[in-house]
Amino acid sequence: MEKIQVDILGLSTSPSSGGAYALILKELNGPRRLPIIIGAFEAQSIALEMEGIKPPRPLTHDLMKSIIDSMGAGLADVFISDLRDGTFYARLSIDSQEIDSRPSDAIALAVRYGVPIFVADKVMDEAAFVPENETADAAAQPEKPPAEKDATAKPKLSKVEQLQNQLKEAIAKEDYEKAARLRDEIHKLQGRES
Repeated sequence: MEKIQVDILGLSTSPSSGGAYALILKELNGPRRLPIIIGAFEAQSIALEMEGIKPPRPLTHDLMKSIIDSMGAGLADVFISDLRDGTFYARLSIDSQEIDSRPSDAIALAVRYGVPIFVADKVMDEAAFVPENETADAAAQPEKPPAEKDATAKPKLSKVEQLQNQLKEAIAKEDYEKAARLRDEIHKLQGRES
């Protein structure tokens, strides 16, 4: 079974699933995206770790990492191995052991360890999508002259700076849902600048 390495593209609220979040994974060497619906707690745990925010007390995934570390073991990678009846299945590679896991928990640990995330090719074939606007946007927009690029970059930077200030305020107030939305917006704007 072929493994495809993915990275976390982002988290977004999923209005159709009653407060759950969509975790979007993107294949590293291709255009496909894999959405996985996860719970609010797991989304918060992943988002806080990705942003480098340490809560005053350890979250469950921090505890899991501490237990694995204290046993002298280490996480090598995580693998989203199967999709059955609309449910994703994952495995943790801890030393030479394969341990079953929910994908959300596996990914929350992966971001804490900084290890690769893999998806089975059959899962990508079944559940991934290629964004329509990705290729259409690139083809539709002509290359801007350098002077015009510089003129448009400044307003975006100021918008990013404003969002970053709002993000700091949301974190200080422990409004992590708002912080996650602001973080996603910052990433979208920064993606357009590069």
